[in-house]
This record gives sequence, structure tokens and C-alpha cells, in this order.
Amino acid sequence: MLHVHDHGDDDHHHHHHHHDDADGPQAGGAVRLAVRFLLAGVILVAAGLAASSVMVAAGQAVAIVQFGDPVRVLTTPGLAWKIPAPVQQEVAVDLRLRTTATGLQDVGTSDGLRILVQAYVAWSVPGEPERVRQYLRAARNDPDEAARQLRSFVGAALQVTASSFELADLVNTDATRVRLGAFEERLKAQIAQPVLDTYGIAVHQVGIARLTLPDATLAATVGRMRSERETVAAERTAEGLRAAAQIRSDAMRDARIIGAQARSEAATIEAESRRESAAIYARAYAADPQLYMMLRSLDTLASVINDRTRLVLRTDAAPFNMLVQGPPVTGFGLGTADPPK
Repeated sequence: MLHVHDHGDDDHHHHHHHHDDADGPQAGGAVRLAVRFLLAGVILVAAGLAASSVMVAAGQAVAIVQFGDPVRVLTTPGLAWKIPAPVQQEVAVDLRLRTTATGLQDVGTSDGLRILVQAYVAWSVPGEPERVRQYLRAARNDPDEAARQLRSFVGAALQVTASSFELADLVNTDATRVRLGAFEERLKAQIAQPVLDTYGIAVHQVGIARLTLPDATLAATVGRMRSERETVAAERTAEGLRAAAQIRSDAMRDARIIGAQARSEAATIEAESRRESAAIYARAYAADPQLYMMLRSLDTLASVINDRTRLVLRTDAAPFNMLVQGPPVTGFGLGTADPPK
């Protein structure tokens, strides 16, 4: 009996150890399962947060689109949130400055001539939510489509703007007459507001990239420039001739004035010299009349006779009697002499 009892105890002990071995694997599996669920939850939460986050970069706007409709526009750089897709999706809109240019376009000026003009436009999408929505609806966030529409607007505006200017306002050798700046301003005024109202696009600058002339217009322009140059040359020649005539007239007037002054001064000097000469003669005559007469006779001979003079005259007549008789003797220390017989 004891032996049988011992066997029963061994069976009971063996059964107890078997139950403990069964509980151990079940507990470990539950823990692992819980960890897996926890990791999956964390991953789902992280994925949800990632799907709900929106990063707005500098120079762009982000439109939150819900079932095709932009319900919200984010323009401030930084992190923002939205409902995960597919309920809401994000669309990035570039707000940076862009440029586009037309091809050469044949337009007519107000004086009936043709020119070939190429214009450029600098534009961007304003950082205003309503303009961003307008741009998304009109251009479908396609910059190429927006640029194509801009070129169409500029092409139509070029026709209207060019008809308000003459060719000489755009092509001229005189830089002061060129009104290219006014042309560009008027062209911008033609397109800026319609483009903003239609596409939500802001036009910052419109300019002329290239301007050339067809053959017929070029010939007319060259002829006009030649005529202008000839007119300017004729005006300058006439001005030079007028200046030269004025200079000659002034010189002749000055010469007449100087000549008159010189003659007046010469006459004054001559009169003064005559007066002084007469005074000298008077003093000489008063001092010695005979000597005076002799000197006057010699002066007369010197003035009427030269190397080739041949005269046949009486020698006893004045002033030639001096050649025969000699000077009279006066009281100047020369003594006295009887006149010749």
C-alpha cells in the first residue's frame, strides 16, 4: 500500500510541474503581443502626425485643399496642421519672382509705320490668401500656363500702346526725344489690373527687351534721320554764318571807331604841333628876322628840290638868292657885310 501511495504522490507532483510549464509560455506571448500593439499604436500616431503636419517654406504658400476646394492658405513660414489625406491635401504655390518674354511682334505706330517689338514681364503670385486661391483656380498652379496667358495679354496691349506713339518717340538720334520709359509704363498699365483680376498675378515690371525695324520702316527712318541731320547741319551753318557776319560787323564797327579816334587824336596832335611850330617860328622871327627868312628859304628849297630836279630861275629871287648871296650877316657875332652889288 505504501508503495502505491508513493506512486500517487509522484503523479501529483509531476502534474503540478506540467501545469507550471504550460502557464509560462502563455504569459510571455501576452507581453510580446502587448508590446507589438504599443509599437503599432506609436507608429500609427507618428504616421498620423506626419500626415497632419504641413511645413511652409520661405518664398511659398501652401494651400490646404479639401475635396478639390482650397479651404485654407498658409503663407507664414513654419509648421502647420491639417486633416490627414485623403480628406485634406496640401498644394505648394511658388511666390518667387518670375519673368517671361514675348516673341518679336509686328505693331503699328501712330504715324503709320511698323516696328518689331519684344517685351518682357516680371511677375509673381502675391502672398495673399485670396490671390493664391484665385491663381490656383485660374492657372491650376501651373507657372507655364500663367506665363502663356501673360504673353497673350502683353501681345494685345502692345498693339494698343504702340498706336499712341510715333516712331520718333521710340527710335531717335536725339536721346531727349526718346519716350521709351513712357511706352513701358503705359504698356504695364494696360495689363497689370486685368491680369491681377483674372489670374491673381501681380505684374511688377514690363519692359522692352528688343525693338527693331522692318525694311520699309528702316528706310523711312534712315531718310527721316538724314533729313533731321541735314536740317540740324543747315541750322548750325546758318548760325555760324550769322555769327561770322556779326563778328565782321562788330570788327568793322570797332575799326571805324578806332580809326575815327585815331584820326581825331592825329588831328589834335597835328594841330598842336602846328601851333607849337608857329610859336617857334614866331619866336625865331622876333629874335632875328633875317635868320628866320633864310631858314624858311632853305626849308622851301628842301621841300621842292630833290636829286632829279632841274630848275632855271633867277638867282637874285628868293629863295635862290641865298645860294648866291649867302646868309646875311647879323648881330649874332658874325660881323656885318654889305649886300652884294
